[in-house]
This record gives sequence, C-alpha cells and structure tokens, in this order.
Amino acid sequence: MWSHLVSDVSFDELHTFAEGLGVPRRAFERDHYDIPSHRYADVVRAGAVEVSSREVVRLLHGAGLRRPKGRRTA
Repeated sequence: MWSHLVSDVSFDELHTFAEGLGVPRRAFERDHYDIPSHRYADVVRAGAVEVSSREVVRLLHGAGLRRPKGRRTA
C-alpha cells in the first residue's frame, strides 16, 4: 500500500519536507511523492495531514500544482 505526499503550497515545500524525512527524490512522481505504508506514521508525525484522495486532487488544483498523467510538464 502507498500514500501520496503532496503540498498545497509549492514543490519547494514538498521537496524540503520529503528530504527532511529521508524520502528519496526518485519517489517523486509528477506532483507527489509515493510513501510506502511502513513510513506513513513517520510522515504524519512530521506534520503531514491525512486527507481523502478527492481532497488531495482539490488541494493540488487549488495550489496550481496538479500534473495529471499523460500531460507534458514544462
């Protein structure tokens, strides 16, 4: 099982947070980090907030950070 780690602020914030947890950059995919289930509690303890998958998409769209599969990013 996997969780997605996103930011509702910026990719810089997301990368900094993930780096602080030792999450490798290779876990970043378009607009989120894939977090394995065994790391979930660590990520939440560090300040991540659990939200539904619909909320993840809403937050990404609201921040202008959504990068859907199949679309080229600049």
